[in-house]
Amino acid sequence: MPDSSNRSGSSTGPEGGRGHLSVFSVLVLTLLAMLVVATFLWNGLVLATILRVRTFHRVPHNLVASMAISDVMVAALVMPLSLVWISFDVLCCTASIWNVTAIALDRYWSITRHLEYTLRIRRRISNIMIALTWVLSAFISLAPLLFGWGETYSEDSEECQVSQEPSYTIFSTFGAFYLPLCVVLFVYWKIYKAAKFRIGSRKSNSITPITPEALEVKEAAQQPQMVFTVRHATVTFQTDGDTWREQKEKKAALMVGILIGVFVLCWIPFFITELINPLCSCDIPPIWKSIFLWLGYSNSFFNPLIYTAFNKNYNNAFRNLFFRQH
Repeated sequence: MPDSSNRSGSSTGPEGGRGHLSVFSVLVLTLLAMLVVATFLWNGLVLATILRVRTFHRVPHNLVASMAISDVMVAALVMPLSLVWISFDVLCCTASIWNVTAIALDRYWSITRHLEYTLRIRRRISNIMIALTWVLSAFISLAPLLFGWGETYSEDSEECQVSQEPSYTIFSTFGAFYLPLCVVLFVYWKIYKAAKFRIGSRKSNSITPITPEALEVKEAAQQPQMVFTVRHATVTFQTDGDTWREQKEKKAALMVGILIGVFVLCWIPFFITELINPLCSCDIPPIWKSIFLWLGYSNSFFNPLIYTAFNKNYNNAFRNLFFRQH
């Protein structure tokens, strides 16, 4: 998990020396500060909208609220105070990752089991997933403190850091990233298979008459419709284009795919280096460690952007929120 010794934001330059900040360092710090502020404000806006709009007080918006809370904590406690709040670093980043996994699972069940996945069951399962997300994240982040799993304070550099014990590194990286990565990839593969199956079954789902004289065919103008023509007790059912539910499922599948893709691109460089570094004693330049770390942090900025971009209700709620304030 994130190592405090590799944090950006201090007066340490790329060469490791302490001194006056160069123009490049000032530019980097400015960009990172803008990322912190934007992440905090955007996730705060999502939370404020969910709290103020009564129709958002239900599934799946509670999952989105849980993700926004973890991302706000990343922006408020992890990014600017990462040298101090090491346990919060691991807790919030892990919770953010597992909240993405919970949203992917919720979308999978709502698409593939929409008849059995009723509102009551969905609410209960989402609450269980939120509780498990935070309990698991807390356990992973506090394991070194609770069980003395490796040193968490470096006397040489006089700073706190994540335990560098190889066994804890394997445990934390798999629990915080590789396990949820396997879950979200499996889920999206199942969503893709379900979508292909539905498209194929819809194309083949037609009842044709025995004789063409018994049927009167009506052409549709690319709109989902049902045509019932009765002649000599013969009935036919026809659909052209996608139904409303199929369009909704396609949009949800696309959102989950982009959410997972951005999640993987943001976090996989950091977790690969974090796993191989203590195992093979590879010498990775600190500047690259910082780049990979902040790339992972940036996932907390992209999460609310991706989710709200595919939801018109949020866009309308944002406009109403600002209009009411002014």
